[in-house]
Amino acid sequence: MTFTVTNEGSHKKPKQPVNTKTTAVGSGLSTSSSHKLSTSTGNPTKYLAIDCEMVGAGPKDYRTRWSGIRPRDLFNATPYQEARKEILRLLMGRVVVGHAIHNDFKALGYTHPSALTRDTSRIPLLNQKAGFAEKECASLKRLTKAIFNREIQTGRKGHSSVEDAKATMELYKVVEEEWEMILVSKSRPT
Repeated sequence: MTFTVTNEGSHKKPKQPVNTKTTAVGSGLSTSSSHKLSTSTGNPTKYLAIDCEMVGAGPKDYRTRWSGIRPRDLFNATPYQEARKEILRLLMGRVVVGHAIHNDFKALGYTHPSALTRDTSRIPLLNQKAGFAEKECASLKRLTKAIFNREIQTGRKGHSSVEDAKATMELYKVVEEEWEMILVSKSRPT
């Protein structure tokens, strides 16, 4: 599911809209019905991967080479507040996986519970498997190449939020069991 949204602000319209192209991966948004986590309420939640592609607010500043967003993508775009409301409804109660996910949440003006957030740019196990320094913040492109020997983000039309979200979820699945055990052990009282 992909959203292209515009943020026109509450009082003033910017010269050029700020836009976000957001993708959540999978059937109906969850990547796999077998991936469940019990929250403190005991309700199972599903994992969901998200990636936002943003453009700037200046004149003709679509950054298409990186964002993949073109001016024509905005003609019939869902208004920002409407798209944001739907996106946040989909994120609620789910474990959200992303790469440098704080940027995606910032674009949405949202803070997701840290216990339900998995950032593949900050999982030392992934860096170890890729042969990178444990605390390095490797790009999604480099991690995908190192772990799967697959190139992403190669086209001239900019990043694909679908491709990036899928790659992020695939990376997370590589270390899912071990990482979740580490998180559970850290959350136990000593």
